[in-house]
Amino acid sequence: MATLKTARTDASVDEFLAAVPDERRRADAVAVRDLMARVTGDSGAMWGGSIVGFGRVRLKYASRREVDWFVLGFSPRKAATTLYLGAGFPEKEALLARLGPHAVGKGCVYIKRLDAVDPDVLDELVTAAARPSP
Repeated sequence: MATLKTARTDASVDEFLAAVPDERRRADAVAVRDLMARVTGDSGAMWGGSIVGFGRVRLKYASRREVDWFVLGFSPRKAATTLYLGAGFPEKEALLARLGPHAVGKGCVYIKRLDAVDPDVLDELVTAAARPSP
């Protein structure tokens, strides 16, 4: 069986964030880190070389494969800050409709500028995504 590339590492989150080359993207990353840390009560850890993850969950696939993963995460990519909020939760669509400029992928939300989105809605979105599934 192949080894999962995105696994938790001992690399420093602070060093990773300090190395983000774009000043605005770096400031956005620190703000998202602080938000996710507050919501989860976890200081965060590096997952792979470019994702900061918070919390830990064991994912079980229909194929019976199991992997360790993070509850919430983000990555300060060149084009946008990518938020990993999981596949879905009841409030997701309504909150995204109120968030402000963003794009979405399967389990990701892409935000080009943190100052362009509603910070209260972002807080609600991250908080809702961190709740355990019923």
